[in-house]
Amino acid sequence: MQQTTQAQTQSTTWMTGSEALLRGLLDEGVDTVFGYPGGSALYIYDAMTHNKEFKHILTRHEQGAVHAADGYARSTGKVGVCIATSGPGATNLVTGIATAHMDSIPMVIITANVPTSLIGTDAFQEADIIAITMPITKHSYSVRDAADIPRILHEAFYLANSGRKGPVLIDIPKDISNAKLLYEPYKEEIQLRGYEPDPTVDIERIADWLSAIAEAERPLIIAGGGIVHSNASEELLRFVDRTQIPVVSTLHGLSGFPSGHPYAVGMAGHHGNYAANMAIQHADLIISLGSRFDDRLTMKVGGFAPQARRIVHIDIDPAEIDKIIKADISIIGDLKGILAFASKLAALSNTAGWMEQIRQYQSQHPLRYNDSDSELKPQYVLEMMHKASHGDAIISTDVGQHQMWTAQFYKFNQPRSLLSSGGLGTMGFGFPAAIGAQIGNPERLVISVNGDGGMQMCAQEMAICAVHQIPVKIVVLNNRVLGMVRQQQELMYENRLSQIDLAGSPDFVLLAEAYGIKGLRASTKEEADAAWKEALDTPGPVLVEFVIPMDENVYPMVLGGTALDEMILGEFE
Repeated sequence: MQQTTQAQTQSTTWMTGSEALLRGLLDEGVDTVFGYPGGSALYIYDAMTHNKEFKHILTRHEQGAVHAADGYARSTGKVGVCIATSGPGATNLVTGIATAHMDSIPMVIITANVPTSLIGTDAFQEADIIAITMPITKHSYSVRDAADIPRILHEAFYLANSGRKGPVLIDIPKDISNAKLLYEPYKEEIQLRGYEPDPTVDIERIADWLSAIAEAERPLIIAGGGIVHSNASEELLRFVDRTQIPVVSTLHGLSGFPSGHPYAVGMAGHHGNYAANMAIQHADLIISLGSRFDDRLTMKVGGFAPQARRIVHIDIDPAEIDKIIKADISIIGDLKGILAFASKLAALSNTAGWMEQIRQYQSQHPLRYNDSDSELKPQYVLEMMHKASHGDAIISTDVGQHQMWTAQFYKFNQPRSLLSSGGLGTMGFGFPAAIGAQIGNPERLVISVNGDGGMQMCAQEMAICAVHQIPVKIVVLNNRVLGMVRQQQELMYENRLSQIDLAGSPDFVLLAEAYGIKGLRASTKEEADAAWKEALDTPGPVLVEFVIPMDENVYPMVLGGTALDEMILGEFE
């Protein structure tokens, strides 16, 4: 072993790459890692046996691990971490990495690989995970010297959680994970060539933006996910209170601005409410805060905001500017600082007439549904959940109709309260993400809202809820069909229904009980009220299956290729 001085041994320690990895994660403040072992990762997992500080949750599928790390990150604002072995273990993470990439979620993904001598030989369980994931990661590292692990780990956390946040992958060959190094925490200031996570804001452009507000009669803020990512909810609230500009939200922006605020108009876009969509179409000034103008918001780009004389786009990522909607004024920078600065200079806007127009839109076509005493409507379930939790729960959704009903009928009070795969639209995301959120927020009520389709893509993770008594309340809105696909086939494919029947699905109550979790079922309002009360009164995890109509649709809906003011309103047309 290399000779060291006494001073060195007091501040540093000889250890393996695996031990350095675990120590480094602890030095970065990581309190939980989600993962699944395998041959190439065994030195890493062996190091866990004598590191009692290190907390690892063994999921039942690598996809469960990556989604749980994602939910942890979304709900806490910290970096989520997951570990998988080489080959199939690593490739099973791909969908979750893409999910995080599309939604700008800070994560560090650690994959083991075959020994360096076997890389490139098509060895057992070898896959070039860096090449596979390059388009869906913010950065990737292939470790070739164990001594680099402390630096790489520190850089990875910095990259993941600065600028436009995103997933960073670290791939560690098996021999590197067992090689010796002299460990010392990496504390040097990080400066990466070409990387400017916090660009200098052009003050003159802020002045131009504020001048545009002063000239506008119908200004409108679009609050995107960037409000949440930058922890700018309080700054947005102060800016709106000062300017009295109404706010519409994207799906990811919903929890960034309180739903009950008098200037909150609600979600806009594909399944946005009537008032929000009409506000966009009639605004003369659009102010996009941390929204990338994705297709589910804009719909027909040529028909988006036709009356807007000016469009302001504020974002941390310059690549988003003019990508879809051309901006008249663009500001690159962190929303938290920009809004704080702008609030000191902004003046009160005369929006009384504009707000009256928006209220007329709200009264003309409010969010509503045909309630029933014989059937249990999904909208009723979401309203019931909101009432019981006072809008203070963390809600994690899967993808489909239930996702949109949640966005429409659950009203969010706090930032980081809605966890949903918006960009990639990943079925199977909701339940593991809720597990990660519950671990990151042990004192909060966490509700996982799923359809019967998506629940079957991740149901095996009920095992870890049972083993660790993770008290997620698991909701299954069971309509016995792929509901969103059925709705689109009905409306856009002349009701030619193809491959949507989920007959043969398990009895979800019995499935929960098989995992050791209490299961409840409701098919009427009275049963729903009683079951939900019992679920909330029961310590630990509970699954509640709500049996809902097969043919219930989500409205409003804007069809592809049409503008936001061409909404289908269903029975309330």
